[in-house]
Amino acid sequence: MEKVCLELVHVEVTYLDRIVLTIPRLSVHQFDRIGIVGKNGAGKSTLLKLMAGRILPEKGQINSFVDFAYFDQLNSPETKEVEYDLIGKLSIPKTEMENFSGGELTRLKIAEVFSSYQEGLLLDEPTTHLDMLGKQFLLEELEYYYGALILVSHDRAVLDKLVTKIWEVEDGKVTEYTGNYSDYMDLKELQRKQQGEQHEKYVKEKSRLLNAAEEKRKKADKITQANGHISKKETRAKANKMYMTKSKDTSQKAVQRAAKAIEQRVEQLKVVEAPKGEQQLRFHLSETLTMHNKFPIMGDRITLEAGEKILLKDISFQFPLGKNIVITGNNGSGKTTLLNYIIHQKDGVTISPKAVLGMYKQMAYQFIKNQSVMDYMKEKSDYGESKIRSVLHSMNFLGNDLKKNVCQLSGGEAIRLTLCQLFLGRYNVLFLDEPTNFLDIYCIEALERFLKSYEGTVILVSHDHAFIERVADYIYEIENKQLVLKKFQ
Repeated sequence: MEKVCLELVHVEVTYLDRIVLTIPRLSVHQFDRIGIVGKNGAGKSTLLKLMAGRILPEKGQINSFVDFAYFDQLNSPETKEVEYDLIGKLSIPKTEMENFSGGELTRLKIAEVFSSYQEGLLLDEPTTHLDMLGKQFLLEELEYYYGALILVSHDRAVLDKLVTKIWEVEDGKVTEYTGNYSDYMDLKELQRKQQGEQHEKYVKEKSRLLNAAEEKRKKADKITQANGHISKKETRAKANKMYMTKSKDTSQKAVQRAAKAIEQRVEQLKVVEAPKGEQQLRFHLSETLTMHNKFPIMGDRITLEAGEKILLKDISFQFPLGKNIVITGNNGSGKTTLLNYIIHQKDGVTISPKAVLGMYKQMAYQFIKNQSVMDYMKEKSDYGESKIRSVLHSMNFLGNDLKKNVCQLSGGEAIRLTLCQLFLGRYNVLFLDEPTNFLDIYCIEALERFLKSYEGTVILVSHDHAFIERVADYIYEIENKQLVLKKFQ
């Protein structure tokens, strides 16, 4: 049997009197490959920090029997020595770190992790900011890694490729499932289906018992009415037959007792709630936002430069109406630069006069006015409150979240609110730059539903392969300074 590398025993973590994690026992074995999933704020990163020894639990023990390397997307590189080969393989620039892009910083931290061997790896969102080449390198290294791997990731393709167990963090508890992410989702769907069947059986049985109880009540009422309609003459004739009245009385009470017994059986039924279903959303454009141009965004012989470096040379494009257009390419190839160039309608760009542009940039959100989430959305949208609530709910804004002050939202909450505002806002063309970064898997799936239900035109940049495959109508890739069409409907 594989040796235990790490174990958590009777662990409890709290934050502001709220229990974040309760773990009776959890073990990591020598060659485990574990993916941790859960909604933002569920405690995934907290669990990883516990195992890395970065935070201590209020209760319980964490016993580590081997050394673990720890990667945190939010931490800066440690500036320790990096293997020379990795600098080349990961295209790490030889310049000051303050000039690094997000993707270059991630690649440097990955190089630090692999520059020395540890028997265990704890990786928190290592693919964020990575382009396809960086992601491919990471996958190859981890696929043949000799040791225990514990990974938090929102990238479903990465989880499918690397892990053989899923730890689901929900309501402060960790539940283990065997298999990769797709296996986990298949099992969750099976559980949802079984719950639906059990709910249907529960509803039918409850209805049958309530109907039976109602029939008994009606029968008891008829007996009462029959006793009450006996005439005075009949009463005198039966004066010496008191046992008959007593018999009817007893019969009535027996029926009432039977009805009561059935109602008690209803109360004793185990309640089975209906499984939560996905809400069907449609983002209809108003008449004033409807465009009729076949290609509302066009570019003609555009050349883009960054300093002395040519990013794109003499490119032309026509982006069709009402489609999801994805732009991919390596870090530094010019994807975000092209988006900004189009939005500012620089030389060579033609945009329909009726186009109203909305833009999502990573970490560019800013809220100035003190107001609640709900008030902010009402101010920015023409949709009714019910639709706004549905969209916010899809992005995990629940209950009192709608009353939160927008100026006090966490980074993740601000990103989710900004995306909701764009789809509900007064726009007909959206530009989204890496919208899945910092979203959990559940919110990424909600974003996929938004994109499939949106009637406007969307141009987006992404490195998330599974996300791209689900939403893209057209895929362009920047390669050799050209914008190359890779997929179209």
